[in-house]
Amino acid sequence: MTGSGPARTERRIIHIDMDAFFAAVEQRDDPRLRGLPVAVGGNRERGVVAAASYEARRFGIHSAMPSVTARRQCPELVFVPPRFDIYKAVSRQIHEVFARYTPLIQPLSLDEAYLDVTNPRLDRGSATAIAIEIRAAIRAETGLTASAGVSYNKFLAKLASDHRKPDGLFVITPKMGPGFVETLPVQRFHGVGPVTAARMQALGIHTGLDLRRQTRAFLAEHFGKAADYYYDVARGEDARPVEADRVRKSVGAETTFARDLARWEEVGAALEPVFAKTWAACERGGYAGRTVTVKVKYADFRQITRSRSGQEPVASRQELERIGLDLLRPCFPPPRGVRLLGVTISNIAGSEPHGWAQMALRFDRLNA
Repeated sequence: MTGSGPARTERRIIHIDMDAFFAAVEQRDDPRLRGLPVAVGGNRERGVVAAASYEARRFGIHSAMPSVTARRQCPELVFVPPRFDIYKAVSRQIHEVFARYTPLIQPLSLDEAYLDVTNPRLDRGSATAIAIEIRAAIRAETGLTASAGVSYNKFLAKLASDHRKPDGLFVITPKMGPGFVETLPVQRFHGVGPVTAARMQALGIHTGLDLRRQTRAFLAEHFGKAADYYYDVARGEDARPVEADRVRKSVGAETTFARDLARWEEVGAALEPVFAKTWAACERGGYAGRTVTVKVKYADFRQITRSRSGQEPVASRQELERIGLDLLRPCFPPPRGVRLLGVTISNIAGSEPHGWAQMALRFDRLNA
């Protein structure tokens, strides 16, 4: 495909996302779980759902949800302790399938990856044909289903893979891209979380078309460094390359409060979903990190961070919370209202065997 001006080759990107991966592996290996609402994770009071089967999702169960909440929403929910050694082995099988077609593979986690098949090892005439073959091979060799999105950039490929989940395939062509984006609610955009979506909606930005109507300067005023990304994707554009062998450097989450915080007593409850989301991301991706960093942004947008590193990776969500709150305690009472708090784990060794051993150890402790 060519655009106006000098001839150029459109990139061909595939986004593969395994369907309810951890839960699907458990249902594959234990036929008694098939058809039941299954949650992978600890079922103790401080446990977190790492993954949920589609049967469980019908009850609103999702990853990062506290286990007690999940149990309350679905009393029949079956909790299964994670088996990360098995998930890692299956993930390797899946990546062996990818590697038959391209060396340009960017894993996002054990169950999700971008593939650049612009110049594939095995050319099947189109990216769509390659995606069809990959999904069939995954099913035949692992007994699991995958959803695929095909497009000319990463942003649209990811949107496409979500469009017909589970066990689906969707293609967004260059002609479709801008129109597909303009009808999309902003909360569906990858990179727009609930807080940012609420800020956009307060500014009258509800859809991709609304976002496209904003100037780059307006977006920079309200969304800072993310402005260029929002400006581009609202037009169906995304120049980010597929980065093969990309190493994850950190995992984190943050939240902006509707009302500025001033009292220490408010912090624990306010950060509960942030700790849950960060820990669930570690579990999902198999990441084990030694450094915890907290971020505090004040009402005047001044920002500070505080960090602590240990000799061993953080071993549990409880330890993450303890370190995070210890780091934040000296920051209260604050000199002015706190509008945002964030937590990040870095110095990650999750791609190494040691990291996986630590991940298994965490769940042994949580489920003891």
